[in-house]
Amino acid sequence: MTTKDLIAEAASLPVEDRAIVVDSLLKSLNLPETDIDRKWAEVAKRRLSELRSGSVEAVPGDEVFNRVWRKFSSWNSLFGGNRGHICLGSNESA
Repeated sequence: MTTKDLIAEAASLPVEDRAIVVDSLLKSLNLPETDIDRKWAEVAKRRLSELRSGSVEAVPGDEVFNRVWRKFSSWNSLFGGNRGHICLGSNESA
């Protein structure tokens, strides 16, 4: 099986299985840092529990990014005001 065939096969999997494949491949490239991974897993479990219990409310990603852009709009204008792009030393889009 070629790499191209393998990628095509993996791409045809259901999304959950693709996530497992990607996670496995990334782990093979980056050795896990068990202490950090354990701490992130604890945070993720706590946040999921908070969402499920209703003690916190999920905010759509678009709304989060809009809030960030509004909050940092003056900072963004320093970089040419190009939303989503960084302007380095000129007024042209990156």
